Amino acid sequence: MASTDTSPAHSDIAGLEAGLDALETKATDRTPVRQVLLQKVLPPVTAVLLVIVLWQVLVWAEVTDEYKLPPPADVADSLQQMWLEGTLLEVIWTSVSRGLLGFLLALAIGTPLGLIVARVKFVRAAIGPILSGLQSLPSVAWVPPAVLWFGLNDQMMYAVILLGAVPSIANGLVSGIDQVPPLFLRAGKTLGATGLAGARHIVLPAALPGYLAGLKQGWAFSWRSLMAAEIIASSPDLGLGLGQLLENGRNNSDMPGIFLAILLILIVGIAIDLLIFSPLERRVLRSRGLLVKN
Repeated sequence: MASTDTSPAHSDIAGLEAGLDALETKATDRTPVRQVLLQKVLPPVTAVLLVIVLWQVLVWAEVTDEYKLPPPADVADSLQQMWLEGTLLEVIWTSVSRGLLGFLLALAIGTPLGLIVARVKFVRAAIGPILSGLQSLPSVAWVPPAVLWFGLNDQMMYAVILLGAVPSIANGLVSGIDQVPPLFLRAGKTLGATGLAGARHIVLPAALPGYLAGLKQGWAFSWRSLMAAEIIASSPDLGLGLGQLLENGRNNSDMPGIFLAILLILIVGIAIDLLIFSPLERRVLRSRGLLVKN
């Protein structure tokens, strides 16, 4: 028989249960596409349009010489010219393919390194400070020795990317593992999840939010390292990437080309974050009940 208790305590418990049910329902509901467009797409598009308008106003106001601050139309003409010549997508793909491959290599190296540093005290004491120091070292500093080690080729590019991204990925994983509740580790040992099995089924899933933050930072370092390498180590043998495009604009005093290269570098970096890392982050947070509204 159903309970007919109408005491205040029973009412409070019923209200609490209803509130918890409502929270769980909100956490699992998907946001409509229209709302996503309004909340996620419209604000950055509006901001970009405002920047372009302000840019054009500064040109009209003649705050500086036109060769120093070209109008947006000149940059658009450079973009159109590259598109008509068929070089735009090729230039973008040259840099994106290098950046993604270098990042995947850094991921393959940084993940086991981070696990070892986090779980082995001697290794952490030995190379933990070195990883932190490497993370703060500007990636451009690795370009000269990489050129001497490997020459002007793709191996040099990947070496610079690895030296810039691996410390960030490893440190991100170490930080995530440090935040894993000890209870999880003890429960895993009780269930027999030790060694590699414990790392795979207990440590990595529990450290996923911090690890994902390290991956985002690792991609940022990969992209910046690649751009530094392409700008400094320009060579016809390397093909034309976004960094070389920026350096060519400087050599030719082509300010619209320089602005176009900067915008393309920025757009690619934002696109990778929005298309890959932001969905992964939302999925992880949603799976842990930490994302009520998407």
